[in-house]
Amino acid sequence: MGIWTQIAEYLYIKKRDPNEPRTQWMKYMHGMNRISLIMFLVAVLIIIFKLVILPFIRK
Repeated sequence: MGIWTQIAEYLYIKKRDPNEPRTQWMKYMHGMNRISLIMFLVAVLIIIFKLVILPFIRK
């Protein structure tokens, strides 16, 4: 499975493979990965806001 496929599944953009076995630990791992990915995207948006948008507003 490729990295883009995993990211799409974490963000509910793509459906998961129905033939893939599901375990409780796998659900926990995917949940933690989803939370960390969302936190990373929020942090990137905050950095972009502080470095790009905020200087234009202060002028």
